[in-house]
Amino acid sequence: MKGRHNMYREKRTWKITTAHITRTGIIAALYVAVTFLLSAISFGPVQVRVAEGLTLLPILFPEAIIGLFLGCLLANLLGPYGAADIVFGSLTTLLAAYVTYRFRQHSFIAYLSPILFNAFLVSLYLYLLFAVPYWPTVLTIGLGQSVAVLGLGIPLLHLLRRQQKNRFRL
Repeated sequence: MKGRHNMYREKRTWKITTAHITRTGIIAALYVAVTFLLSAISFGPVQVRVAEGLTLLPILFPEAIIGLFLGCLLANLLGPYGAADIVFGSLTTLLAAYVTYRFRQHSFIAYLSPILFNAFLVSLYLYLLFAVPYWPTVLTIGLGQSVAVLGLGIPLLHLLRRQQKNRFRL
């Protein structure tokens, strides 16, 4: 009978709560606010988009995937690179956030996905549409992403994990 139970695993359902919706909105708003507060370094082939430090949040909160996508979409709507950045930049963030969530148990992959996807994919559309040099742009965007994700995202993740542990300790 043990085998039969494994064969018929229950599908996990995710119940959307007010807290999930609120967290999604807060993440999106933070992404937009930080991007525009630091807009001088948030766009272009040489950038450190500090808001990308939030891209590790799907490790703890699945709803962060949508929050990051919406935040990036809104920031890119108001940014200087137009339709290419709106579509491809936002989809790159969505992909990176999903892969971060999917591989949340494998922190190495989760930490690297926003760095690598942005470095290679954003550089690709900047190269194709705006004729910026590809490999130097991969390097500069990758370095900027590394600063945001590793320098800000990991400490934020550790802080939130510690806060969650303390919250549940009686």
